[in-house]
Amino acid sequence: MFGKPFVRTLVSRSAENRTDRRRFLKAVGAAGLGVVGATYLGVQATSSASATGEAAAATGAPSDAAVLNFALNLEYLEAEFYSFAVHGRGLPDDLTGGAGTQGGVAGGKKVMFHDKTLYQFAKEIAGDEVAHVEFLRGALGEAAVSRPEIDLKDSFTAAARAAGLISEYQQFDPFANEKNFLLAAFLFEDVGVTAYKGAAPLITNKTFLDAAAGILAAEAYHAATIRTSLFDRDLGDAAAKISNARDALDGPGDDDQGIVLGNQANIVPTDNNGVCFGRSADRVLNVVYLNPGPVKEGGFFPKGVNGDIVASGGA
Repeated sequence: MFGKPFVRTLVSRSAENRTDRRRFLKAVGAAGLGVVGATYLGVQATSSASATGEAAAATGAPSDAAVLNFALNLEYLEAEFYSFAVHGRGLPDDLTGGAGTQGGVAGGKKVMFHDKTLYQFAKEIAGDEVAHVEFLRGALGEAAVSRPEIDLKDSFTAAARAAGLISEYQQFDPFANEKNFLLAAFLFEDVGVTAYKGAAPLITNKTFLDAAAGILAAEAYHAATIRTSLFDRDLGDAAAKISNARDALDGPGDDDQGIVLGNQANIVPTDNNGVCFGRSADRVLNVVYLNPGPVKEGGFFPKGVNGDIVASGGA
């Protein structure tokens, strides 16, 4: 289920707050609520703190709410990046508040698109990413974390230097032109796909698993669009450098691929079984924190992400 202690809190609160009840019904569906409600009504009431401790001890795994909030942090990052690139502005204030420390966004501006097709691609992706933020916030209700502090300026320069795209004295502006925009988007999109793939086994509520699968599919379409656009512009070498940099950050193994493999197009990065790669949450954080070690902040999230899943992995 959707993190039993969290569900109990929602159901209890819903009895007094019709808005919360409607939100929860819409997010989980009446059938899901029926099962959860029956479970809730059939047990003796306990304090939420006690219930949380019992659930954590019993499963040793993060709740569905923790997993979805982790995903929400990543969606904030993508939504801000694409919104600035397409519209010249970030998320509206009513989509940024919530639990945890709310932060601002450094950097970001409108890209001067000359390719009309690429502009349409970027605009569609921007709309999807904002919709993902809206959906996850609606599903989580009052448990949704706020947008953490996001760096869309110095972080890209650090990533580009680490990848060898620029020298240690140069700056990388992801919004300066279409090429830079595509390379920056490539850094995000593949990480988003692997993050949802890695998180899927952790989600126990079938309704939310279905929603996560839908978002994963959308992210995969986005990634394929960006990879194809890079391939069409003969940017395979630059993409390979970014791929290698991600691989150097996310621990042992070679679970990342560029857009060219064996001198052939490699639009869909898969293993020998044709299955796309996944990353655990801590390894995703290694990439977005731009640090291969066990840390809780850095890179695109200078003060870390909000929620229960905040630490990157170690060597």
